[in-house]
Amino acid sequence: MKRYFVVTGLLATALVFYNCHSAKKAQAAAPAPTTYEASIKPLVMANCTPCHIPSKGGNKKAYDNYANAKADIDNMIRRIELNPTDKGFMPFKHPKLSDSTIAVFKQWRTEGLKEM
Repeated sequence: MKRYFVVTGLLATALVFYNCHSAKKAQAAAPAPTTYEASIKPLVMANCTPCHIPSKGGNKKAYDNYANAKADIDNMIRRIELNPTDKGFMPFKHPKLSDSTIAVFKQWRTEGLKEM
């Protein structure tokens, strides 16, 4: 009888450890894909206003829509990576965007420029 309890206890312990493996947790917490609607548009609305937002009075190319942002992503990244003293730096008359914000634009391009 004692052997039965020992074997049952070992099997139960093995089952617990098998289901608590850290690799399974990492798979479940995969990051969401970067999309225009979820990731890029909020950044554009926060950092490119009013110049690139027509509804806010902007008269530059509108980036509040997917098609324009997708078409100009390379130029957008090039300009936000410039130093504030460089010609063409964006956002004009504002501080340089953080590296993590710039990384979101690059990640969107790398992941295939998804809209939603």
